[in-house]
Amino acid sequence: MCGIVGYIGHRVATPVLMEGLKRLEYRGYDSAGIAVQNGNGLERRRAAGKISRLEQLIGASPVRGTVGIAHTRWATHGPPTEFNDHPHVTEDGAFAVVHNGIIENATALRQHLEERGHVFSSETDTEVLAHLIEEMYSESLEQAVIDALHLVEGTYGIAVMSDRDPDKIVVARKGSPLLVGLGEGEYYVASDASAILSHTRQVIYLADGDLAVLTRDGYRVLDMQSTALTRSVSQIDWDLDQIERGGYAHFMLKEIVEQPQTVANTMRGRLLLEEGTAKLGGLNLTDDELLEIDNIIITACGTSWHSALIGEHMLEELTRIPVEVEYASEFRYRNPIVNNRTLCIVISQSGETADTLAAMREAQRRGARTLGLVNVVGSTIPRESDGGMYLHAGPEIGVASTKAFTSQVVALALLTLKLGRLHDVSNLRGREIIDALQALPGQIQNILDRASEIENLAEEFKRAANFLYLGRGYNFPTALEGALKLKEISYIHAEGYPAAEMKHGPIALIDELMPVVFIAPHDSVFDKLVSNVQEVKARKGRVIAITTRDEPALKGTVDYEFRIPETIDMLTPVLAAVPLQLLAYYVAVKRGADVDQPRNLAKSVTVE
Repeated sequence: MCGIVGYIGHRVATPVLMEGLKRLEYRGYDSAGIAVQNGNGLERRRAAGKISRLEQLIGASPVRGTVGIAHTRWATHGPPTEFNDHPHVTEDGAFAVVHNGIIENATALRQHLEERGHVFSSETDTEVLAHLIEEMYSESLEQAVIDALHLVEGTYGIAVMSDRDPDKIVVARKGSPLLVGLGEGEYYVASDASAILSHTRQVIYLADGDLAVLTRDGYRVLDMQSTALTRSVSQIDWDLDQIERGGYAHFMLKEIVEQPQTVANTMRGRLLLEEGTAKLGGLNLTDDELLEIDNIIITACGTSWHSALIGEHMLEELTRIPVEVEYASEFRYRNPIVNNRTLCIVISQSGETADTLAAMREAQRRGARTLGLVNVVGSTIPRESDGGMYLHAGPEIGVASTKAFTSQVVALALLTLKLGRLHDVSNLRGREIIDALQALPGQIQNILDRASEIENLAEEFKRAANFLYLGRGYNFPTALEGALKLKEISYIHAEGYPAAEMKHGPIALIDELMPVVFIAPHDSVFDKLVSNVQEVKARKGRVIAITTRDEPALKGTVDYEFRIPETIDMLTPVLAAVPLQLLAYYVAVKRGADVDQPRNLAKSVTVE
């Protein structure tokens, strides 16, 4: 993985490909390359590091042609060196491949191909694909790709060219997203719509098992038996300026600042004040079917897993239905208890997270109904789930998720409200929740208006080596999320813990150098949290408190305080997350870190 772009048409391909690669930079990568058909064969340029290095290489040695493929790589097999960078070509340079995913039987295939005389120049599984396609070639590139993929175990999104079957790009997908963009006498390939948005809004999202053949005269979609398929054309409904920084120093800051609007967008048209409930037509479940649910499983990864933990608190409190949160990466390997009365909620910003998608399919195999909470329209999870909700947060470019997290929590609150009203939640309580939801955008703006307070705090702690984040109840997952944000982008070691668990281990770390962030709103567990603050202060820890009001019980124990507006307990994480996002952002900036593209991370993780 990480990003694929392809073009066939009448224009010079290189500028189109390079523009697409730049649009995909946000996904995270460690090398980049392109291959172009120049009329006499395939010509390739590759460079480890940033795309700017590839640009310099192409500037010194241009590549020309009207058909090409390109890739940004996030290393899996082999380090990010030029030899391991995509595109990969065969020994004679006749076939070129770019690939997202992992070929699980690459070692066995490589050994077989080496016995057949193929010579490899990289450590990657992708180069195996190039040689395997060459081995299978007889009459057409598409048939060679089909025959090769029948021997492959694993996941892939690939784009392939060959000078033996020129003026053609063949793409195929299994477990890694790919789409085809439609133009006038020109066609595009991308792993993400943002790569081609400046050229077309008409796209076809390929399904697992699809193969597409692109020429200047048109496109065909086939299955793995070479049977023609029909795929609907989708319209991209967001604008180019949504994937540009718009004057902000970083995408992450822009997306933090967008949260009053994105939270409002998640709620728009879904609140029924008089009825005290939520309207969620996309669930594709009747009220009677919802009432038949015996248990709920929520599965996700990373930041989405933290929002799932908050959803667990909400759902159990208001519906009294047992809820279990599962790491998607572990779910299908532990024989989970799932049946046809289980509702499985899968959460993914991209809608393509490989582990989450696999967990959803396993739940479906066991008979569960599945609901996807996803931000990217047209992605795989909403296409394959039984129903769900789009977040409508708009494109999230920063690798560290911010606005998607708060929108996920709000979406879970809407689902909780809907299910709660079907059970024992009164109309009055439902209306109180709706009032609190509607107040969130203005409350978030109040926090953002005081961002300078957080920036000053970041100046104080930018050289810290470790952080501890503590919370209770709804705000234990918030502590986890705050710690994750800091470690992701500033590279400071940080841990989130339930505040009461701190004395069962992490208390050994606390001294006068340790900043400890308490999420301490005046909620139902505030009094219990006060004693945890005192325990930290007794050991000379430096206490940073996220609070909601003047608290006499905290006098003399808090070194730094930031106040957020008061709300109901279940929505506190939405507000508490914002100053924690800002703290991570400002600390990272002051340490000189690459905020939008932190090292070793990718935006959409499409491999296990």
